Amino acid sequence: MAHKKGQGSTRNGRDSNPKYLGVKLYDGQPAKSGSIVARQRGTAWRPGYMIGRGSDDTLFALCAGTVVWRGAKVHIKPSDPAIPTPFYL
Repeated sequence: MAHKKGQGSTRNGRDSNPKYLGVKLYDGQPAKSGSIVARQRGTAWRPGYMIGRGSDDTLFALCAGTVVWRGAKVHIKPSDPAIPTPFYL
């Protein structure tokens, strides 16, 4: 009988790191310029007014204001009165 365990291969030991995807700022929450609104793979949510889309499809605020969700589109209602606000916000 063997007194030491054999050095065979294992089928376990692989696990991926969490990606922390999802919505970070919900409807009505304040957002600073550059703050991340949602992290996603693909475009489940679309950028709207004053929202930018990063190379990894991350949605971020282009100006300071309030987050407004309209279905799958997200907008920023600017807090600065100098920035025009569209009628649908």
